[in-house]
Amino acid sequence: MSSETWRDDDHLFASLTKAFQEADDVPPRFVETGKAVFTWHTIDAELADLTYDSSLSPIEPVGAMRAQDASLRALTYATTELTIEVEITPDAVLGQILPPQPGRMTVYLAAGPGSEAPIDRMGFFAIRPIPMSAFRLRCTTVSGLDVKTGFIAAVVRRPRPDED
Repeated sequence: MSSETWRDDDHLFASLTKAFQEADDVPPRFVETGKAVFTWHTIDAELADLTYDSSLSPIEPVGAMRAQDASLRALTYATTELTIEVEITPDAVLGQILPPQPGRMTVYLAAGPGSEAPIDRMGFFAIRPIPMSAFRLRCTTVSGLDVKTGFIAAVVRRPRPDED
């Protein structure tokens, strides 16, 4: 800053006020995410525990190295009455609920509403396309179960080396 700026107390005070206001401003995306998360506080769905995440599994020994990276991420969520098994592939979020029963799987994005997918009588569901931001799943079954998962980090599809 030039020395001219500091000689004028009014200008200095205005600059400091603006700096403090900018520091206090919350980014709009952060506010949207907070609102989306807050809407869940009154929903009666039971929160399922994450019981397995393949991205957190121990590293394989060097002798057991794979020729390629795994093309999917596997997650398992469980409550006392329902298990939700999820596989995130390059093209879709695939899954099954156990015990098998029909229903609806709703996708909620961190930044707002998502989509829905049917759950067939064998408990299978498919969500296409893959959400590109953090998301959670809410499973509603015909038997009356209402279960949701925690947020799942955004999936970014990276091209394989053999793709152009």
